[in-house]
Amino acid sequence: MKAIIDTVANEITTVLTNVNEEEALQLSKELKQAKRIFISGEGRSGLMGKAFAMRLMHGGFHVYVIGETITPSIEADDLLIAISGSGSTGASFQFAQKAKEVGATVFLVTTNRESKMAEISHGVLVIPAATKYRHPNEPKTIQPLGNQFDQSVHLVLDAVIIGTLDAENAEAEFTEMTKRHANLE
Repeated sequence: MKAIIDTVANEITTVLTNVNEEEALQLSKELKQAKRIFISGEGRSGLMGKAFAMRLMHGGFHVYVIGETITPSIEADDLLIAISGSGSTGASFQFAQKAKEVGATVFLVTTNRESKMAEISHGVLVIPAATKYRHPNEPKTIQPLGNQFDQSVHLVLDAVIIGTLDAENAEAEFTEMTKRHANLE
C-alpha cells in the first residue's frame, strides 16, 4: 500500500509542478474582479467545484454552484468557472455559451486547451493531468478514470484561493474565514 500512496503523491507532484503560473494568476485576477462567481462541473469535477465554491465563500466571495436551487441568473460582470477535464462536457459547455451570451466572463479549468469550451472561454487554466480518456499527451497514472485530474484540480484551486486572499494579512483572513465556516454542524 505504501508504494501505491507514494506513486500517487509523485504523480500529483509532477502535475502540480507543470501548471502554468500565469494561467493560475489570471484566474486569481478574474476572481478579484468578478461581481459574483458561478461554478460548473459534472461528476467528480462538480464535486471539486463545490469544494472550491465552499472555500471561496469562506474567503468572502459571492459564489454559487450551478444546479443548486438558490443559484440566481448569471449576468454581465459575473464569472463562470467551468471545470471539465475534457473541456467538452455537454452541460458545462451549454452553461459557458449562455454565460458568454449575457456578457459574463467564462474561465475553463481543464486538461484540454484545444477543446470547444476553451475556444469560447476568456481564460483557461490547464491542469496537465490524466483523464478517463487516456489521450496520448496525458501523463501516465496508476489511478483509475479521472482521479489524477480531480485531485490536482482540488489542490490547484485551493492554491489559487490562498494566492488570491490577502497574504499580508493572513491571520485576519483566517479569523474571517473561520467566522464564515458552517456553525450548524
